[in-house]
Amino acid sequence: MSRGFPHIGRRRALQGAAAGFVAFGLLLWWLLPLGEEPPSGTITFSTGTPAGVYQKYGKLLKDAIGKDMPALTVRLKDSDGSQVNVARVATGEADFTIAAADAVKTYELDKGADADKLRGVARLYDDYVQLVVPRDSSIRSVAQLEGKRVAIGPAGSGVRLIADRVLKAAGINAQKDITPFPDGINTGPGQLKRGEIEAFFWSSGLPTEGLEKLSKTFAFRFVPIGADLVTKLHDQGGASGYYRATNMPASAYPSVQRGSTVATIAVSNLLVTRADMDPRLTEWLTRTVIRSRDHIGDRVHSAQLVDVRTAIYTDPLPLHDGARRYYQSVKP
Repeated sequence: MSRGFPHIGRRRALQGAAAGFVAFGLLLWWLLPLGEEPPSGTITFSTGTPAGVYQKYGKLLKDAIGKDMPALTVRLKDSDGSQVNVARVATGEADFTIAAADAVKTYELDKGADADKLRGVARLYDDYVQLVVPRDSSIRSVAQLEGKRVAIGPAGSGVRLIADRVLKAAGINAQKDITPFPDGINTGPGQLKRGEIEAFFWSSGLPTEGLEKLSKTFAFRFVPIGADLVTKLHDQGGASGYYRATNMPASAYPSVQRGSTVATIAVSNLLVTRADMDPRLTEWLTRTVIRSRDHIGDRVHSAQLVDVRTAIYTDPLPLHDGARRYYQSVKP
C-alpha cells in the first residue's frame, strides 16, 4: 500500500524519527544536567594492588569519567588496600577511594587524622573473605591454621584487619600462634604454589583476577568460615559489626568450587571522599558510577551489584552533599 502513497511512508518515517529524537533528548536530560558544563580539574583516586578488584574497578571508572567529564584529569594511585585508602582521603593525599566499611569504622574508632571529614559517595559491592589452601592440604578450618605459615595481607590492607579478627575469633593470635607473612594477592598465590606458605587470606569482590590465574596452574580450595565465627566476630564489637555471614556462590571460581558454595563472611565496600570535595564534581562522579555499572560490570563482575537503590547506604559515613543531590534527582 505504501507504494501507492509514498508520502504516507515518508510522513510515518519522519514522525518515528521525531519521536526518537524526543526520547533521546529526554534520556540526555535525565543523564546530564541540562546545559551544564562538565566539571574540570584534577583528582587523585587511590585504588589497590595490581591483581585486585579495587585497581581494576578504578581503571574502568577512570575511563567512564573520561567520557562524561573529558576536562577532568583522574590520577590513579596504587595502594595496599582499604586502610591506606581511608587515611589518604582523610588527610588529603587522595580525593576519592574505595574502602571496606570495617576499615572506615576502624579509622574512626582509632581517631585517625581528620576522620570526621570523611564522607560516603556510594555503597558499591561486597568483599568476600577467601581463605586459600592447596587442594591436598589437611587444613579444614580456621582453627587448624595454628602453627602454620599464613599470609595475612600487608599492614595497610583491609585483608589484614579481617584476617587478624577472624584468627582471634578462632582463638589464634596472629603474631604468636602462626608464622605470619605480610603478603596479599600479588605475591600470596605464588608463595602458596611454591610451598613457602600453607594458606593465605584474601578479601575482595568476586572473582579476583589473581585467583583466577592461579586456578589455571595450581589446584587449590577454599576453607569455610562458618557462622559460628561470625557470631564471635560480632562479640568483638566495634568495626567487627560490619561483617555478615554469607556463602561464596559456586559461580565465583567454577573450576575450583566444582558446584559448591563456601561459607564465609562479607563486608560492604564504599566509595569515599571528603566533606570539602566540590559538591558539583561529586554529583557528576556519583552519576557516572551509577551509569557505568553495566559497562564496568562486563569486566568486573562485582560492579554488576552497584544499585542506585542501595548506593545511598554508606554507613558508617554520612552521604556527601553532592552525592545526596544526585540521588534526590533520580528518586522516583
